[in-house]
Amino acid sequence: MTPLRVIITDWQNHEATLCAIRYAVFVEEQGVPVEIELDEWDASVVHALAYDGEQPVGTGRLLPDGRIGRMAVLKEARGQGVGVALLNALLGAAKNAGLVQVTLHAQTHAIGFYQKLGFEAYGDEFDDAGIPHRAMRREI
Repeated sequence: MTPLRVIITDWQNHEATLCAIRYAVFVEEQGVPVEIELDEWDASVVHALAYDGEQPVGTGRLLPDGRIGRMAVLKEARGQGVGVALLNALLGAAKNAGLVQVTLHAQTHAIGFYQKLGFEAYGDEFDDAGIPHRAMRREI
């Protein structure tokens, strides 16, 4: 893997790239219906975009209320620190926005990943797009 970098961006500048990554992970790989993958938040929130050299390999977003979501890393880039780098960039953006806590809805298979980065699960498991999730939170 070449040097990993993460940029904070917006929908207007990187819509096609953000859509391509999310489509590959959520729609093609996980079977999320395409009509619910994109939503009304995309155009107005902070997005993080990870690159392996010049190749975009992952994304995530931060909503104004401190919720991190749509974390997606392409299959070939997993296990190489992309998710950690994305999450750290989004935590930095949250801190810069004056937030003191962030939340997320983790797919249950990813709870351990988020726990290693200081998140704690709370509440009951729930279904989102046919995939089991748990709510998680972390103080900044």
